[in-house]
Amino acid sequence: GGGGDMANVTMRQTIQASADRIWKTIRAFEGIEKFLPPIRHSRMQGSGVGCTRTLTLQDGGTIHERMDRLDDQSRSLTYSIIESALPLAQYTSTMTVRDLAGNRSEVEWAATFEPKGAPEPEVVKLIEGVYAAGLEGLKRLHEG
Repeated sequence: GGGGDMANVTMRQTIQASADRIWKTIRAFEGIEKFLPPIRHSRMQGSGVGCTRTLTLQDGGTIHERMDRLDDQSRSLTYSIIESALPLAQYTSTMTVRDLAGNRSEVEWAATFEPKGAPEPEVVKLIEGVYAAGLEGLKRLHEG
C-alpha cells in the first residue's frame, strides 16, 4: 500500500553479558520500560506471536505494537507499530541478539518505515534517538 519511500535505521550495541540473558529480556515483549527511558509503562495483551503491547510514554501518549515473529534459534524478534502518534507508517522493527566471544553480545535494532507528516531526516533522527537510549538501557540493565 502507499507509494511512499521507505526509510531504514540500523543500530548496534556491544554488551558485556550473555546473549541468552539479553534475549530473555527482549523476547518477553513486556517490561520494555526497564530499558527504554521514554516508556513509562507497558501492558501486554495475549502472548506469543500476534500478541500486542500498549506503551504509555512519559508524556502520556501511547504506542500500540504487535509481535510478528519470534525466533529463539536466531534470537530475533520482529514487531510492528499498529497505531501511534509518531510521524511514520508501515513501521516494522527487528531486534537481534548475537553471541560474541568472551561473554559479550551484540544487539542489533533495525527498522523500516515510511516517514509521514515530517521530513525523513527528522524521523530517522527520532528513531535513532530512541534506539540509542534503548540500547544504552539494555547495556546498563545487563552489565549492572
